[in-house]
Amino acid sequence: MYPKDEVAGGTWIGASSKNRMICLLNGAFVKHDRKLSYKKSRGVIVKELLGVSDVFSEIQQYDFSDIEPFTLLIVDWNSELKLIELIWDGVKVQISDLPLEPKIWSSSTLYNSEMKSFRKQWFQEYLSQNGSSSAELLYFHEHYGVGDPMLDLKIDRGLLKTVSITMFEKKEKDIQVVYKDLLRDNTSELMFNSILISDVE
Repeated sequence: MYPKDEVAGGTWIGASSKNRMICLLNGAFVKHDRKLSYKKSRGVIVKELLGVSDVFSEIQQYDFSDIEPFTLLIVDWNSELKLIELIWDGVKVQISDLPLEPKIWSSSTLYNSEMKSFRKQWFQEYLSQNGSSSAELLYFHEHYGVGDPMLDLKIDRGLLKTVSITMFEKKEKDIQVVYKDLLRDNTSELMFNSILISDVE
């Protein structure tokens, strides 16, 4: 289950009956120069990895060549709950097994290292003052910042702006999806049994 990118057919976040959720961020460690074309959309990789039986084996042998740099966050609960970060910088892939604790990521195509540092500070401050319930995290992503639309969690840089917020939350065997359309000020909430999820377009 995933929100579909109508242009490339991929997605930026999704969950599957393979007991995993995956989230995509554009870029790797630093902002890169884009080529005119690539062999595959990064969002299509999310769909592919949601459907494989063993995602850890798949990412070890996957051919990422000629794919634009990206960061993947993989949450898998097949044998035990795991959080994996995969970063492809266009040359090599880095795969890390991360501790199960709150963390914020910021796309390198949108934020430089100083901006990322600000956002990490805000996140830690917010968690210490408010906690990490789904409602609190949703509020953080829509409203937090310093009143600078170039930097805040919800950006507005003219042609480039935050148009939606998508949240997936696993609750025992169910997965709740919240999609907030910021342009139309509309929120959709769906609940699915994670065992019964199949690709829906």
